[in-house]
Amino acid sequence: MSNVVLIVDDDPRSMKLTYDLLNVFGFTTLAATNGIQAVEMAKNYKPDLILMDIQLPVMDGLSATRLIKADKTTRDIPIVAATAYAMKEDEEKVIQAGCDGCVTKPIDIQVLLKTVEKYLSFRNIDQIGLSRREKNE
Repeated sequence: MSNVVLIVDDDPRSMKLTYDLLNVFGFTTLAATNGIQAVEMAKNYKPDLILMDIQLPVMDGLSATRLIKADKTTRDIPIVAATAYAMKEDEEKVIQAGCDGCVTKPIDIQVLLKTVEKYLSFRNIDQIGLSRREKNE
């Protein structure tokens, strides 16, 4: 059975890029467009990983992360923040809220795949050739 990744993003283009990329690599993906949906979907589906945008409507990603991490049924789900903010203080806020990691936007495909690999033991990147292409750059 494939790993399930909940993608939380209110930007349709960013959502589509992440959704399509993870599907190509065999992941099952779920989508939420605000923090409240993210909390509900985390409780209902128990994904293996959550990619959480920070700036979201209705409830921001940090508040949603705090709620997910406070719930004993969802606290062990790794959450990786996706943010356009790249300052050290911003990363510290993300970690303090309970996120396990952080990637900056716009999303770099290689960084995203390596981050997913880190949290889900995603080992088939070399088989598809992305690592070879990266070595040649």
